[in-house]
Amino acid sequence: MNRLSLEKSPYLLQHKDNPVHWYPWGPEAFQAAKSQNKPILLSIGYATCHWCHVMAHESFEDNNVAAVLNNHFISVKVDREERPDVDHIYMTAAQLMTGGGGWPLTIVMTPDKKPFFSATYIPKHARYGSAGLIDLLEIINKKWQSAHSEIVMHAAEISDTLHNLNQVATTGSVDESLLAAGVEQLARRFDPVDGGFSRGTKFPTPHNLIFLLRYHGAPDAVAPRQMAPRQMALTTLKNMRAGGIFDHLGYGFHRYATDSQWLVPHFEKMLYDQALLLLAYTETYEITGESLYKTVALEISEYVQRQMQSPEGAFYCAEDADSEGVEGKYYVWRQSEIRSLPGNAAELIENWFQVKAPGNFESHATPPQTNILHIDKSKIELFFQTVQSASAFTQARDILLQARAQRIPPLLDDKILTDWNGLMIAALARAGKCLNHAPLIQMAAESSRFIDTQLFKEDGTLRHRFRDGEAAVEGQFDDYAFYIFGLIELYQATFHVDYLQRALALTRQAETLFGSAEGGYYLTTAHATDLIVRPREFFDGALPSGNSVMFENLIRLARITGVPELEDSATRLSRAFSDSARRSPDAHTWFLSGLQFAIGPSIEIVVVGESDHPDTQSLLDAATRAAPQTYHPHKVIIHKTAANRTQLAELAPYTANQEILDNRPTAYVCMNQTCAEPVHTPRILVEQIAELMQ
Repeated sequence: MNRLSLEKSPYLLQHKDNPVHWYPWGPEAFQAAKSQNKPILLSIGYATCHWCHVMAHESFEDNNVAAVLNNHFISVKVDREERPDVDHIYMTAAQLMTGGGGWPLTIVMTPDKKPFFSATYIPKHARYGSAGLIDLLEIINKKWQSAHSEIVMHAAEISDTLHNLNQVATTGSVDESLLAAGVEQLARRFDPVDGGFSRGTKFPTPHNLIFLLRYHGAPDAVAPRQMAPRQMALTTLKNMRAGGIFDHLGYGFHRYATDSQWLVPHFEKMLYDQALLLLAYTETYEITGESLYKTVALEISEYVQRQMQSPEGAFYCAEDADSEGVEGKYYVWRQSEIRSLPGNAAELIENWFQVKAPGNFESHATPPQTNILHIDKSKIELFFQTVQSASAFTQARDILLQARAQRIPPLLDDKILTDWNGLMIAALARAGKCLNHAPLIQMAAESSRFIDTQLFKEDGTLRHRFRDGEAAVEGQFDDYAFYIFGLIELYQATFHVDYLQRALALTRQAETLFGSAEGGYYLTTAHATDLIVRPREFFDGALPSGNSVMFENLIRLARITGVPELEDSATRLSRAFSDSARRSPDAHTWFLSGLQFAIGPSIEIVVVGESDHPDTQSLLDAATRAAPQTYHPHKVIIHKTAANRTQLAELAPYTANQEILDNRPTAYVCMNQTCAEPVHTPRILVEQIAELMQ
């Protein structure tokens, strides 16, 4: 065993028996590199990464590769999910050096952590004119010996560029024109046939879809030949649910599709994808009222509860793409396997899931003539209307699911991350509220309870990771931003003022720990001394950036509480976004959604009345439940009772003057600092909301 045997990360533990003398990220590795004057080979990946597995089996388990690494390098392994700050810095460096990136990420750097070489997956031996790993390592070692000063100078230049990229403008501003520019850029990339925003490999990017769903203008920037913004989102969401990127038996979405039709997925399943897609399908149901989207939201929730929820209520990270060392083996089927099912199950499955004898999926490792289950996209609505819930079909699906359960399942990465749990808390709370499904709100509350009891230090700061009974890794900004998002949604779903109070307290704490005078939040605290730069992220990637999420958090908290300082903080943050967002608005779509909220109009609804009074519940139901006539993406709701009036008056002072009128539960609807006549009935409340939306 090497030094990784003492770690908790499943990814690091996967490499504990390698002949490579791996170090975890830390002072021991850096001191060894300095004292031995060796470059550091930094390998960054994660436990459910297919190509990380390939490189590990091919190279890091090989004695010849290990000999070169052990003789000439100090080798460091990092779990990108455990240390997103380290990953962010060196992925940015890789993009500077090569124009691309991905995982596994391979970096070679000086003992003072300054990078000078980068690559992703490298085969052990040369292929198609590209050097293999052993050849590259030998070349780098010779250069380290013969051209040391040049390497150090090159590394210093890259490090300086990383510092410069981390600066933000403080004089810029943002306005409504950015929204139309974002829609225009997405429309240019949109695939009108299959949905998504490329013609090849496709990622779900739910934050793009949420932005388009909320876009309410008549954007002249979008040419008439292109789809309307909302239709782009609907086309994508329907085709994704039909395609192989969705697991039609066990539910949940795979990471991305390797083709343009959403058919062939990269089979891993990530918690954050489930959370963001749950938000997207829930909001689509709010807008359209179509049961298809509600059903998909509930399917995602069912998968998460069954496969990713820990016994304590928090949520695990991911399921691997591989089983038995083969990507996708757990999920694909030969026609002969389907036809062996009892009764008429085979015919139903074969017809609706497009199972053919030749198959539609083949890799170098999977059996030939296998099928990825999917639905003809032209029949997706018919499927949901007549087949999906029919007892014969559900029985057939259950039979096939039970057959699949006999296979060796993919690895479950059972780390619990604060930031990803924050996203799932937000998604479940919103879905539970909008779909009137209380168990989802309970799931969100259980995860929040776990974070509160297991992931806070004695000094009140957050930790990032929990596994095997240990909470570790100093909390980063995304942990705060995403968990605050979850707490806001829990407050909107339950109206328990403690959630609102904790969201506000964590917002103040985040300002102290991560805020900067020039605007924008750093990813790490000032105490993170093991990094060459203190990173700051504005771009949305697979996940929205913490700064994007915090911007919308600040706007929502400002509208809930009426506290102007929160609005001021949001304005400062928007200035920090200005240059980056103007260069590429389509890479900042969560921020653009927050900007829509900030520009307004927003609606604030205060319902005053006791929780056990049926008229109070009727008013709350009318304000919160999903319905196209009351859908407004920039709506916040406050519930005032005799028990919480004092606490609420401290947090949202304007509510102090809003009381029950005529001895009946009363609702106040406000927009742009102007309130309509107080109302007592759900019908009039819905009419007021609809009128304000026009």
